[in-house]
Amino acid sequence: MGLEAETKTIVSKFEYTDEDVNKGVKEFLRQMSEGLEKDGTSLSQIPTYVTAVPNGTEKGLYMAVDLGGTNFRVCSIQLNGDTTFNLTYSKVAIPKELMVAKTAEELFAFLAKQIQLFLQTHHEDHFEKHTRRRLTQSTPEGVRDEYVFRLGFTFSFPVQQIGINKGTLIRWTKGFDIPDAIGKDVCALLQDEIDKLNLPVKVAALVNDTVGTLMARSYSSPGKAGAVLGAIFGTGTNGAYVEKLSNLKKPLSGEYDKSTGDMVINTEWGSFDNQLNVLPNTSWDITLDKDSVNPGIQMYEKRVSGMFLGEILRLVIVDLLKTNDVSFFKDENSSHNDWKSTTNIAPTSGIYTQWGLDTAIMSVAAADNTPELSTLRQELESILHVYSPAFDDAQAFKAISGAVVRRSARLSAVAIAAIVLQTGKLDDPESKDEPIDIGVDGSLVEHYPYFRDMIYEALRVIDGIGEEGAKRIRIGIAKDGSGVGAALIALVAAGMEKSKKA
Repeated sequence: MGLEAETKTIVSKFEYTDEDVNKGVKEFLRQMSEGLEKDGTSLSQIPTYVTAVPNGTEKGLYMAVDLGGTNFRVCSIQLNGDTTFNLTYSKVAIPKELMVAKTAEELFAFLAKQIQLFLQTHHEDHFEKHTRRRLTQSTPEGVRDEYVFRLGFTFSFPVQQIGINKGTLIRWTKGFDIPDAIGKDVCALLQDEIDKLNLPVKVAALVNDTVGTLMARSYSSPGKAGAVLGAIFGTGTNGAYVEKLSNLKKPLSGEYDKSTGDMVINTEWGSFDNQLNVLPNTSWDITLDKDSVNPGIQMYEKRVSGMFLGEILRLVIVDLLKTNDVSFFKDENSSHNDWKSTTNIAPTSGIYTQWGLDTAIMSVAAADNTPELSTLRQELESILHVYSPAFDDAQAFKAISGAVVRRSARLSAVAIAAIVLQTGKLDDPESKDEPIDIGVDGSLVEHYPYFRDMIYEALRVIDGIGEEGAKRIRIGIAKDGSGVGAALIALVAAGMEKSKKA
């Protein structure tokens, strides 16, 4: 079989039809409902204790910190009350020795010190006034509440959340290993170290970055209603949405504000359909899963997110190279190559290494519409060390890469559609003609050409959405969920405190 025919066969294996999309939506809704009723399900449906989203009129100065991996970021955010804000931040690398410290106190003392340095640098007047006031006040609490910064803490490690600012660490990931911290409340650990330095800061909210994306979009999006969904389509994928409290059937410990009738739910949808009831499953998906660090879980994420798409493509290429009767990245002689050379792959090429093909080259392939695909061919040389690739090779690479990403976009539409249908907004007379707003972040949705267009194409064929419904769904970029979003959750938390005292 020739390369063109073989390419068509491979592309067809990544086809995710309109019928498949509709089956996927039905199953997603079923698994969402299951996750609202009990724990231990595919979709975790984790209550976040955040019970309202902003509308863009909020004002005030808030802080956010983000411990997402090897860096620690400290921000202050001035909300201007007109959907705009001003952001100031600093970032510092976590010293390697603190990632494996003997005690939690060592790491959290370092974090508190960075907050102190940030305040001294960027909010000196506030900091000075606070220090003077501490010296002169004789009240037991020492500081009047309005002088205290409310802080949102984005902590991107698995935690069991038991309140808007309470959550115990389940386990460390990303190279951290401090056994002393396991089972402890991470907000309390940070607050204790902040208090030792007498800083005017209260850890008001524990933040998941996907929930932050929802909040950031709600604040900055035009229109009366806030966003209904915040979603990440990047290295990983996840979504957080606004659910009716009455639909949340599983027991909920801890305090939360019941007055709104809503609860923001963190779906953890990367693990949707781990059972493979409806997810597509090619031989390359099976190999990728088998060789991954977590076989059998995060099955949706392994077909959707940027971290895995390059690896799926790499596995297809490896198989193609082994097919003797197909001439791919190899030539009988120079007359078979339009660059009048013969194609060679360097032994050090990423094609031969697990995770060696970065998804970024897939964006290049999609964007290259030059007659000879010369941009893509240059990238194949410089990044993957495929020397003198022929036009036919580049064409096959582009077609297969496009099919892998198109399937990802259509699977992304499954999650978005299920949540839009779950909210009931399309049929709600009160929301009539109002856009249904969705905030998205991540490299795929931001940088891959036409990714959003492919999502919309799938939304239009979904039962209960259709052409008209898809027109009302507004998907907009929401940047910096761990900064602005975290500050907005701190604002919501401060409001909850006030209503409790009232």
